[in-house]
Amino acid sequence: MMRFDKFTERAQDAATRAYEILQRYGHYQADVEHMLLAMLEQSEGSVPEILKTLTVDIEDMRERVDEILLRLPKVKSMPNLAVGQVYITPRLKRVLDGAEAEAKQLKDEFISTEHIFLVIAKERSTPLAGILSKLGVTHKRVLEAVQTLRQGERVTSKQAEKRYRALEKYSRDLTQLAIEGKLDPVIGRDTEILRVIQVLSRRTKNNPVLIGEAGVGKTAIIEGLAQQIVDDDVPEILMGKRVLSLDLGAMIAGSRFRGEFEERLKSALDEIKRSDGEIILFIDELHTVVGAGAAQGAMDASNMMKPALARGELQCVGATTLDEYKKYIEKDAALER
Repeated sequence: MMRFDKFTERAQDAATRAYEILQRYGHYQADVEHMLLAMLEQSEGSVPEILKTLTVDIEDMRERVDEILLRLPKVKSMPNLAVGQVYITPRLKRVLDGAEAEAKQLKDEFISTEHIFLVIAKERSTPLAGILSKLGVTHKRVLEAVQTLRQGERVTSKQAEKRYRALEKYSRDLTQLAIEGKLDPVIGRDTEILRVIQVLSRRTKNNPVLIGEAGVGKTAIIEGLAQQIVDDDVPEILMGKRVLSLDLGAMIAGSRFRGEFEERLKSALDEIKRSDGEIILFIDELHTVVGAGAAQGAMDASNMMKPALARGELQCVGATTLDEYKKYIEKDAALER
């Protein structure tokens, strides 16, 4: 019997998928391979991310696990059991118990898919252990990949896995695009770029807003700034900084549950704080920040960003039109500052 209350949402989803896989193959008991295949099938899960970090071919691993499952004995008729009533092998029980121990060791409050995978990586003398060792998946390497993925985050909520690398998921790295030569050259906007650089170089009140009609090239100014940072054509205080363009639309999209948008934004802001001033955040259509994600009683994005802006932990450049600036931002004295 599996206890779900200590699992994160992704781990619960993996358990449900494992049950579906069990039925698909016509097996009677859930085993470690069912659980592993379930985690490999989570396209946005942590296990595929870990394997990418370890440069392991996920499809190859999936096929090898599939071969093991095809060799297991099948039952003629499947009893109609709910997910919580599925019989699990002693081996899978050991893995789930071990996952709890891994969570405690990492000072996490919930069991996530990484913990389960860490225990699976310790497998010895089974066909699965042979596959893992051939692919170079060891407990030590998985642990290192988990720490890279988390970047100091801990599993303190059931949604924790959705918070990893929030900035990577919901923003475009303009400096990286400039390094790769994917940004168009900016011509005739030197005065505006210089003014943005001046404001960004101040010690306080260093969050400029670009105001202009649609299509006049506000975003181009920021692309020009990113290009100048890459070319080291900026004051020393701005050298080596990264310019990230936040995609609020993607952040709001798919946040079905109350608080999910705030979780995503908070983890992105936390990543910026941890970067120690290395990141300049660009928010296009700045007026969307007022009211973004605000459902009944939930905080909107601007209220979450104000304290970080006031303390100087977040450096931000906004772009909006004059009408929208007057309509949304001037009314909000704290945000206007």
